[in-house]
Amino acid sequence: MGSQPDSADYAPRSEPVPQTPEELRDEQRRLRRLQIMVNMVMSVIGQDPSVTIDEASEMVADTRRAALAMFPGKELAFDLLYRPRLQRLMRERFRIH
Repeated sequence: MGSQPDSADYAPRSEPVPQTPEELRDEQRRLRRLQIMVNMVMSVIGQDPSVTIDEASEMVADTRRAALAMFPGKELAFDLLYRPRLQRLMRERFRIH
Protein backbone atom coordinates (compact mmCIF):
# COMPACT_ATOMS: atom_id res chain seq x y z
CA MET A 1 0.00 0.00 0.00
CA GLY A 2 1.08 3.52 -0.68
CA SER A 3 3.73 2.32 -3.11
CA GLN A 4 4.46 4.31 -6.19
CA PRO A 5 3.33 2.82 -9.51
CA ASP A 6 6.03 1.11 -11.47
CA SER A 7 7.05 2.91 -14.67
CA ALA A 8 5.99 -0.26 -16.54
CA ASP A 9 2.38 0.58 -15.56
CA TYR A 10 2.35 3.47 -18.02
CA ALA A 11 2.01 3.04 -21.77
CA PRO A 12 4.78 4.74 -23.72
CA ARG A 13 3.75 7.94 -25.42
CA SER A 14 4.30 8.09 -29.11
CA GLU A 15 5.17 11.42 -30.58
CA PRO A 16 2.75 12.67 -33.22
CA VAL A 17 4.00 12.25 -36.75
CA PRO A 18 4.25 15.65 -38.46
CA GLN A 19 1.78 16.10 -41.28
CA THR A 20 2.84 17.08 -44.75
CA PRO A 21 1.21 20.24 -46.11
CA GLU A 22 -0.95 18.04 -48.36
CA GLU A 23 -2.10 15.90 -45.42
CA LEU A 24 -2.89 19.01 -43.42
CA ARG A 25 -4.96 20.46 -46.29
CA ASP A 26 -6.80 17.14 -46.63
CA GLU A 27 -7.58 17.04 -42.91
CA GLN A 28 -8.79 20.65 -42.97
CA ARG A 29 -10.99 19.87 -46.00
CA ARG A 30 -12.51 16.83 -44.26
CA LEU A 31 -13.06 18.81 -41.06
CA ARG A 32 -14.81 21.61 -42.96
CA ARG A 33 -16.97 19.04 -44.76
CA LEU A 34 -17.92 17.50 -41.40
CA GLN A 35 -18.79 20.90 -39.94
CA ILE A 36 -21.01 21.71 -42.93
CA MET A 37 -22.69 18.30 -42.68
CA VAL A 38 -23.41 18.70 -38.96
CA ASN A 39 -24.75 22.22 -39.51
CA MET A 40 -27.02 21.01 -42.33
CA VAL A 41 -28.38 18.14 -40.23
CA MET A 42 -29.02 20.51 -37.34
CA SER A 43 -30.81 22.94 -39.65
CA VAL A 44 -33.06 20.25 -41.07
CA ILE A 45 -33.90 18.80 -37.66
CA GLY A 46 -34.49 22.23 -36.16
CA GLN A 47 -36.43 23.81 -39.01
CA ASP A 48 -38.36 21.11 -40.88
CA PRO A 49 -41.59 20.45 -38.98
CA SER A 50 -42.26 17.29 -41.00
CA VAL A 51 -39.14 15.50 -39.66
CA THR A 52 -40.11 12.80 -37.17
CA ILE A 53 -38.07 11.83 -34.14
CA ASP A 54 -37.16 8.54 -35.84
CA GLU A 55 -35.97 10.33 -38.97
CA ALA A 56 -33.99 12.83 -36.90
CA SER A 57 -32.39 10.02 -34.88
CA GLU A 58 -31.40 8.26 -38.10
CA MET A 59 -29.90 11.49 -39.46
CA VAL A 60 -27.82 11.85 -36.29
CA ALA A 61 -26.65 8.22 -36.53
CA ASP A 62 -25.80 8.68 -40.22
CA THR A 63 -23.84 11.82 -39.38
CA ARG A 64 -21.82 9.94 -36.78
CA ARG A 65 -21.11 7.11 -39.22
CA ALA A 66 -20.00 9.59 -41.90
CA ALA A 67 -17.79 11.44 -39.41
CA LEU A 68 -16.08 8.21 -38.37
CA ALA A 69 -15.60 7.24 -42.00
CA MET A 70 -13.79 10.55 -42.53
CA PHE A 71 -11.91 10.35 -39.21
CA PRO A 72 -11.48 6.67 -38.23
CA GLY A 73 -10.86 6.05 -34.55
CA LYS A 74 -12.12 9.49 -33.47
CA GLU A 75 -15.31 8.32 -31.73
CA LEU A 76 -14.41 10.16 -28.54
CA ALA A 77 -13.81 13.43 -30.38
CA PHE A 78 -17.21 13.17 -32.10
CA ASP A 79 -18.91 12.27 -28.83
CA LEU A 80 -17.34 15.24 -27.05
CA LEU A 81 -17.72 17.85 -29.80
CA TYR A 82 -20.87 17.06 -31.74
CA ARG A 83 -23.04 14.65 -29.75
CA PRO A 84 -23.97 17.21 -27.04
CA ARG A 85 -25.11 19.74 -29.65
CA LEU A 86 -27.17 17.13 -31.50
CA GLN A 87 -28.68 15.77 -28.28
CA ARG A 88 -29.62 19.24 -27.08
CA LEU A 89 -31.31 19.98 -30.41
CA MET A 90 -33.22 16.68 -30.27
CA ARG A 91 -34.38 17.44 -26.70
CA GLU A 92 -35.52 20.94 -27.66
CA ARG A 93 -37.13 19.97 -30.96
CA PHE A 94 -39.02 16.91 -29.68
CA ARG A 95 -39.40 18.04 -26.06
CA ILE A 96 -37.53 15.03 -24.73
CA HIS A 97 -36.73 15.19 -21.03
